Amino acid sequence: MPLLSSLSLLALRQQLGSYVRIWEEGAFPVKAGVAVNPLLGGDVVMGIVARVELYHVSIPLPAPFYPSWIPGLPQAENRFTLIKVITDDGVIGYSAGTAMGRERAGLGEILGPYLIGEEATDIPLIQQRVREMGYLGWHNAWIEPAFWDIKGKYAGKPVWEMLGGSPCTVQLYASTGELKTPERRIEELEQRYDEGFRAAKLRVHAFDEQEDIRHVTETARVLGGKMRLGVDANQAWRVTIIADAPLWDLPRAKRFAEACADAGLGWLEEPLPMDAYEDLATLTALSRVPIAGGELHSAGLPELKMMIERKCYSIFQPDATFTGGIAQSFEIAALCRQHGLAYTPHTWTNGIGFAINLHLFAASGFADTGLLEYPYNPPGWTVEGRDGLLQKPFQHQQGKISPPDGPGLGIDIDHAALRKYGRRFFVMDKVRLAWYSIRTRGIALSREINRIKKAKKQASSTTG
Repeated sequence: MPLLSSLSLLALRQQLGSYVRIWEEGAFPVKAGVAVNPLLGGDVVMGIVARVELYHVSIPLPAPFYPSWIPGLPQAENRFTLIKVITDDGVIGYSAGTAMGRERAGLGEILGPYLIGEEATDIPLIQQRVREMGYLGWHNAWIEPAFWDIKGKYAGKPVWEMLGGSPCTVQLYASTGELKTPERRIEELEQRYDEGFRAAKLRVHAFDEQEDIRHVTETARVLGGKMRLGVDANQAWRVTIIADAPLWDLPRAKRFAEACADAGLGWLEEPLPMDAYEDLATLTALSRVPIAGGELHSAGLPELKMMIERKCYSIFQPDATFTGGIAQSFEIAALCRQHGLAYTPHTWTNGIGFAINLHLFAASGFADTGLLEYPYNPPGWTVEGRDGLLQKPFQHQQGKISPPDGPGLGIDIDHAALRKYGRRFFVMDKVRLAWYSIRTRGIALSREINRIKKAKKQASSTTG
């Protein structure tokens, strides 16, 4: 398609006139408390997505961190993608998705057109848009919580209250992240005990089966009388990109489960590949220790519903930033209750991801008796490295925490930290969307698409 001449662009800019000026000034005008959108004409519903921004964020860790789930990796930064959604009347919602680097650099070109102009508080609609964006392989459930953040701010309520929860204090378990000898693990957990934790999760990932068994047995012998212990085998999503990693089969998982039961452990997490449904159901049925998992099932509710019905785990741990967002993950928790299973989400991502899953757990009905993961493995993985973008990091109080009581997710972004550790790589608003559509499709097709979308909205408002 030939490029538009500078004269044509000038004429188009003049045609858009006040619309362009309004967006350059940063907001729509307001008439009698109702936002006015000059593109659609007339009064429109408050809460329309007006602007979307994406940031690469990389927060330095105070010391190298060696995650058990990626053998050989000396992790030096906590990396994630931040989304900032702004409505017509200036309400802002945030969310974040874990990242290896800048792999989402092109995400904005599909995300912006799918979200701009939609009603930000219509969660089923946002779920549908996220689903549509995923048909070609993009799994971006982490986007959806930003709209719960907005929805809660309009309602003046925290997300946990909007989900039907009540004020509560959540008991935490200290989640370790590195492989250690039994002696070093015991020393580490003694420190966690002195800080107030009464539960913790170990990590095992050795090729030698007896080494893993010895680790849980010796740690439990020393600490099992005063701390509830679980263990993560990190077999659900095995990573061998740097160093090799052990690969468990059902017989090994059975033997290890028996050792965990004999040692008095509270749960065994991810002892088999995440899609080994038959083996997981068999192990869960036979094991004397509860089998846990489900954190990274990016197909969300449909897959996890099937796994719940098959009882692939006794404890389901969906992380809403991976498993369909807040709406789907809350339904997963409800299904767990219906089937007599337990729910406690995975939270090892970043401070925003922790907030999202804390709200869900607090509203789930499991917070009174269950435990929530608190990722903490100093000197590498610290609260500052985990929550470095938040004005108020999530500090535990003697191994406990309460969900935020502010509206939405109840978090405030530290903008100085965002300037220091983040880089905005995408921004789109309605003006930029118009220019993007014209540049990629031409004026005629852009007008046709806009006409069809407007007709759909008008038909929906008439029937609704």
